[in-house]
Amino acid sequence: MTSDPGFWILQGLNALQLSMLLFLLSVGLTVIFGLMHFVNLAHGALYALGAYVAASVAAAVGYWPALIAAPLAVALVGVVLYGGLIKRMRKAGPMSQVLVTFGLIFAMLDLTRIIWGDFALGIDVPQILSGRAAFLGIEYPIYRLFIIALGGLAFVALTLVLSRTQIGAMIRAGVDNDEMAACLGINVEKLFFIVFCVGCGLAGLAGAIAAPLLSVTPDMGLQILIPTLIVIVIGGLGSLQGAIAGSLIYGFVQTFGAVLAPQLASVLIYALLAAVLVIKPAGLFPAKG
Repeated sequence: MTSDPGFWILQGLNALQLSMLLFLLSVGLTVIFGLMHFVNLAHGALYALGAYVAASVAAAVGYWPALIAAPLAVALVGVVLYGGLIKRMRKAGPMSQVLVTFGLIFAMLDLTRIIWGDFALGIDVPQILSGRAAFLGIEYPIYRLFIIALGGLAFVALTLVLSRTQIGAMIRAGVDNDEMAACLGINVEKLFFIVFCVGCGLAGLAGAIAAPLLSVTPDMGLQILIPTLIVIVIGGLGSLQGAIAGSLIYGFVQTFGAVLAPQLASVLIYALLAAVLVIKPAGLFPAKG
């Protein structure tokens, strides 16, 4: 089996698909960590909320409106959370932030159960993305290729925004040294708000594209939280390069570990995490600040 090139191509594509999904979820959270110094453990719950919104909208009007509605709805929830809770907790210290956002996970978990019930929901893949396509000599699901392409597009777009635009320069300045950025006239508070809402929107987008692959359940946010935190720790806080590097490392280690050494698959990623923490405690590509 391992001598077949098709096997390696198939598993490589599976690893890329998992990596791109994790990237969409982790990039917003890592920039929030790096810029705001805020530990938002409820990010996974926003991912689950995006999946539920997408499932509801898709059932009513189709998948493509759901793909747009989910990140917008979760970004709107981010506006409410920022004004009502996050802004007040920014100066409270990491332990208070962890406790509050950890409680928020279960509050949102119960809220989804009240609104949608405790049953698993699903989304049908749109006709244009259904079926399989010949790719590099193998048959591969078109929808998974769509996820890979969407993640790559998001990475390119974010790279251009952060490296080529004025708001990107302000975000990088705020991550490197928020106090100096404020002294230079940058409205850091407004920047925090924009970054937090965009990060929430990306979590909602990740939930929407994951929904056709996974069962939409209330606890799906808890299931994805640990992998997302591992990606951030390996890659480094506040760094776009760290988010994509950590996502790719996690995706490939998890995917190939599961097929080549299934008895060690659950241990490999944690061993890698421990090695990174010992060798480079700040992660592979941390932001300067």
